[in-house]
Amino acid sequence: MDVLSDAVAAMRTGAPHSSRTELRAPWGIRFAPQQGAGFHVVLRGVCWLLPVRGEPIELRPGDVAFLPRELGHAIADSPVTPLADAGTPAATGRQDPSAPATLMLCGAYRLDQSRAHPLLAELPDVVHLPAGDGPHPSLRGAVDLLRHELAAEPLPGTPGVLPALVDVLLLYMLRAWYDREDRTGWGAALRDPAVAAALRAVHRDPGHPWTVRGLAEEAGLSRSAFAQRFAAAVGSPPLAFVTWWRMTAAARLLRESDLLLRTVGERAGYTSEYAFAKAFRREFGTAPGRYRAAHRGQGGVPAERYGALSA
Repeated sequence: MDVLSDAVAAMRTGAPHSSRTELRAPWGIRFAPQQGAGFHVVLRGVCWLLPVRGEPIELRPGDVAFLPRELGHAIADSPVTPLADAGTPAATGRQDPSAPATLMLCGAYRLDQSRAHPLLAELPDVVHLPAGDGPHPSLRGAVDLLRHELAAEPLPGTPGVLPALVDVLLLYMLRAWYDREDRTGWGAALRDPAVAAALRAVHRDPGHPWTVRGLAEEAGLSRSAFAQRFAAAVGSPPLAFVTWWRMTAAARLLRESDLLLRTVGERAGYTSEYAFAKAFRREFGTAPGRYRAAHRGQGGVPAERYGALSA
């Protein structure tokens, strides 16, 4: 099991959404906080991303901006342009053909932020990937494909292609960010062959009766050397992460499947339904059955959130 893909899948609560829009100055769009993540890709022109925290960020052609936890933000043709809420006529500015235009791809992901995988939780509020910042041909290729599918004239099969392309774009954005050599934390963990091997083993089979020694064998290290190396990279002791991932995987099964509670518990490594329920309640503050009832069909970012850009 690939850890990066699994981390995204564990947080997913629905299909992503994307849109292509052209805006002519002056324009400024404010997005309210949401339970999800969003992205902006500038295809032509220049704009500014205005995060809730931090300084404005200029986005140029080819730049990608990913907002992993959507605390709320704005985009505008200038940092001083008045802002209007997304979806309102005032947000899209004047439709003057002679005004400077910005062409963008924008989208939103439905992700459950209440239990974010630490790989995504450690990301900054804004992941800015400038066009000239290192070679990322896969990311650029995904952007080009997405731009093609979001052309003015719909293409046969586009509704089926778009969600897959937007999902691919997310993984490429994360890969581009974590590929940087100066990364610490999970970026370093994914590049460390020993730690990565242990993480893959836990993600592949969370129900296995893992011990520190068993994970050290997966990593090809001594028990003590592995424990220190894992904790330094991941930020928690090996067995603490095992428990966290077991409960995260179990919660996902409760949301997305009709498996018996006993079966969910077994897949999470518990030999009895009672032991599983006790551990789950300790982690989530509620019983597994009640969690399933409360979270079945749980939504995320509204599909129209970024479509409103072109309204």
